[in-house]
Amino acid sequence: MPIPSPLYSRTAALCTTQEWRDWSGYFSAITYGPSYEVEYYAVRNAAGLMDASPLYKYEIRGADAERLLDRMVTRNVAKSRVGQVLYTPWCDEDGKVIDDGTLARLGPQHFRLTAADPSLRWLQDVGYGLDVELRDVSTELAALALQGPNSYAILQSLLPKAKLGGLRYYNLLQTEFNHTPLTITRTGYTGDLGYELWVAPEHAPALWDSIMETGAGYGILPLGLAALDILRVEAGLLLIEVDYSSTLHARIPDQQSSPYEIGLGWAVDLDKPDFIGKQALQAEHAAGTPRSLVGLEVNWYDLERLFGEANLPPQVAGRASRTAVPVYAGEEHVGQATSMVFSPILKKYIALATVRSEHAALGSQLEFEITVEYVRKRASATVTKMPFYNPAQKRALPNG
Repeated sequence: MPIPSPLYSRTAALCTTQEWRDWSGYFSAITYGPSYEVEYYAVRNAAGLMDASPLYKYEIRGADAERLLDRMVTRNVAKSRVGQVLYTPWCDEDGKVIDDGTLARLGPQHFRLTAADPSLRWLQDVGYGLDVELRDVSTELAALALQGPNSYAILQSLLPKAKLGGLRYYNLLQTEFNHTPLTITRTGYTGDLGYELWVAPEHAPALWDSIMETGAGYGILPLGLAALDILRVEAGLLLIEVDYSSTLHARIPDQQSSPYEIGLGWAVDLDKPDFIGKQALQAEHAAGTPRSLVGLEVNWYDLERLFGEANLPPQVAGRASRTAVPVYAGEEHVGQATSMVFSPILKKYIALATVRSEHAALGSQLEFEITVEYVRKRASATVTKMPFYNPAQKRALPNG
């Protein structure tokens, strides 16, 4: 049974639907009110606040901390600066992805890693014999995700002494809240301007209260998982065990994926010294990857036609779907769409899909399986650029 997070006293009071999901053993609100769309639009137009405490969090420090992490992840940790955050996957010896997460460099030999799955044993295995201290701080840190175009104004009003105006995308700063350490990273899972705040759990409720009070004049709302799922699909962001399977959980080899196959080839540095999976990834890079992650835009006129044949309007609006469906090129099955949703802001039906690489070029015409009144049909779909939604404020400095 799930247990309360450090912010459960706040989220439970606001979650009038009593609709919860088990996220890494914690209660996590799916939607707070009758309409998740209100929460979605709050993030896209104002601000949303989410409890992200269930993330697994690990601190790595010591003389060999950088060496351990460079051995483990595909990014070049040695090139990172203090105050920088890297998004990175890590792989097994076959170059297949175990997990992905953020790696924050808090000091010259002090790092914090976030992960979707438990990763302490892997860190210990990789770090065997190295001069490094590993600590699972998952229960020692609460995490709040403040996302949306008004997130900067809210935080700046709440923390006027913090130098937020100069905080760049995927960087961090250290400050204080109520005389306790607070780390702010310019990161998030919504594809919008946003920040994640890392604080001791006993101070998390007060921080939540202060953000909600300060944000009241900026249109802030609590953010649940249903709205988050739409936001992250629009942003082209992967979800483990949905858009790809960890090699630790895959049942057959075909369920395993390399970083190249899930759109993370840009995060693989083959020029850095040896790391786990490097030889396999070098071979794949030279030979070409067999599968690729793509964005699909499903033809709306096809959807209208297919549903119209059953005297129905298109039945695709609503929560994001995580039920994979086949993707075809002509009569040939070439892949699967794993996350799909009608984007409220783009007014398009979009999907994340993995297809054979020869069908992954932008503009490629494919077919997407859609069920209409229990009958499987196909709508045309076009491979399109991701992220689907990419606002300027995501990366720009808020103060210009």
